[in-house]
Amino acid sequence: MTQFKNVALHSLSYVLPDEVLSSTAIEEKLAKTYTRLKLPEGRLELMTGIKERRMWPKGTRASQASAMAGKKVIAESGLKAEDIEVMMHCAVSRDFLEPATASVVHNLTGLSSQCQIFDVSNACLGFLNSISILAGMIDSGQIKYGLVVSGENGRPLVEKTIDALLDPGLTRKTIKPQIASLTIGCGAAAAVLCHSSLAPQAPRVLGGSVMTASEFSDLCEGDTSDDSRLSMATDSEKLLNEGVNLAEQTYALFRDEFSDWNDVNCQRYIGHQVGLAHRNLLFDRLKLSIEKDYSTFENYGNIGSVSLPLTLALAQEKQFIKKGERVTLMGIGSGINCMFMALQC
Repeated sequence: MTQFKNVALHSLSYVLPDEVLSSTAIEEKLAKTYTRLKLPEGRLELMTGIKERRMWPKGTRASQASAMAGKKVIAESGLKAEDIEVMMHCAVSRDFLEPATASVVHNLTGLSSQCQIFDVSNACLGFLNSISILAGMIDSGQIKYGLVVSGENGRPLVEKTIDALLDPGLTRKTIKPQIASLTIGCGAAAAVLCHSSLAPQAPRVLGGSVMTASEFSDLCEGDTSDDSRLSMATDSEKLLNEGVNLAEQTYALFRDEFSDWNDVNCQRYIGHQVGLAHRNLLFDRLKLSIEKDYSTFENYGNIGSVSLPLTLALAQEKQFIKKGERVTLMGIGSGINCMFMALQC
């Protein structure tokens, strides 16, 4: 990825569902399996660090969630819908294979007929991918304003996983590939990017580095089953280790690109939210100060492509990030793909 010269993060917003689903409540639903396999209560929270996650009402579509965040960020930005020249929908969740879910979001958000739209799909890294695409379009002079939206709905996956784990034929070994699915939550996020001259006080997107280790694309696979609910199988331990290995390599590239950007003069880190083990191992391996990290997985779980922008928005809202500080965005997604991005607030 190249460095960007004139790109600002104009506005960032999020929307969260009202319904809270705790790890304790999930274990209560799995009581028969826990008893049969002699699993200790509290195991899910202990393993993941996740106390609870949010759930959209049943029947909520990805486009509806994305449009809520899109309309909110446009309203908060002070812009008009017709100012947006490109819009990308980047969630793992989507309404259907065809047409692009972006087309439904476009209609619900009331964007101009001259606004170019498309989906960007890259697991949990989609939001950062979309930011980099928009940044390139802005820097090259193609557009002035762009919008990225994501609405993730993990409810069908969580519910299907709970149903599957009640199978009396499962063993401690055979339930392992499904446990990661219980960490998933729901939410939506949206960002407006623009030429920095149009928002001189907004955070600057400076660029970053990317790496891909596609030989590990089979470590986390999700697909729609016959009942139209997503199912997912994850080799959590190997995905954790190979993901952090890739992050370590990507960070080395990032440090080469931004030679004056290190743990001493970078004030904050915002990463994709997986869970406690991932956070601890990542910061240990990269030798980064964990107290500079803002984590949200405890209360929201893993919300796919929404996790990182939600965490950034909450960190700004809680004034964890202050004007003038350097922030490193650390994105990672199954595939495996990794991106580190520099943000000057």
